[in-house]
Amino acid sequence: MKIKIEIDDQLNEDEITIRCRELNDQIGQLQRAIREAGASSQKFVFQRGESQYYLSLDEILFFEADDHRIYAHTKKEVYETRYKLYELEKLLPSYFLRVSKSTVLNMREVFSIKKNITSASMVEFRGSEKKTYVSRSYYKLLEMHMEELYLRGSGKK
Repeated sequence: MKIKIEIDDQLNEDEITIRCRELNDQIGQLQRAIREAGASSQKFVFQRGESQYYLSLDEILFFEADDHRIYAHTKKEVYETRYKLYELEKLLPSYFLRVSKSTVLNMREVFSIKKNITSASMVEFRGSEKKTYVSRSYYKLLEMHMEELYLRGSGKK
């Protein structure tokens, strides 16, 4: 595979073109990696009180619905967002995953999952005291996606 970079100061926006003989798994993985690299640096607008905050997705541990509002949790703070969870699922990169009716989490920030066979399993995050829960019906999906994330090398070490 050849990689070529052309610098064109006439462009209004950076552009990446992938030229290939066929669309295969390797090209698909490359496309996802490029898309997610751009998305992780993408900033979202959040509110807390009367202030607006501009945070990158890498700072978000999880999104949580509570009392008809959606909150974004970072390691130490909680912010409100105007998006609904179903809208976030469409906007967020694939390393964010819905894990219950009310939670979408950042799999790159998961430190541990304490499995509970009879009810929701507890998720702990790297560098934070915050926790959230994975409902039983989403547990296998999370387990599968976590394994895939770390096998691809996209998870944090």
